Formats: sequence, structure tokens, C-alpha cells
Amino acid sequence: MIIDAPETKTVDTTRVACDGGEGPLGHPRVWLQIPEDIGWVECPYCDCKYVLNPDAA
Repeated sequence: MIIDAPETKTVDTTRVACDGGEGPLGHPRVWLQIPEDIGWVECPYCDCKYVLNPDAA
């Protein structure tokens, strides 16, 4: 069985919301904070990885 890799999204802000993106099949909306020293955060529900754009002001 092959499991697809979690989705990775590049964002321009350190605070992002994730709801799984599947409408009623998603998960509860959670707000995530990207630590500026690390530059990324993963959603605890769907494992989507949010990466801070290095060019973001």
C-alpha cells in the first residue's frame, strides 16, 4: 500500500488556518503559528505542512 505524502503549502504569513480543505469531510479549523526560527509548521489533524515564504515581509 502506497501512502501519499502530506500536502505542502507555501504561505506569506506566520499565522495560518487549516480545515483539511475537504469541506464536510475535512477537520475542525485550527489556527497554527509558524515559528520564524523554524519556518514551517504541520497541522496536527491532516499533517499538511505550511512553509513560510522566505520572501514574505
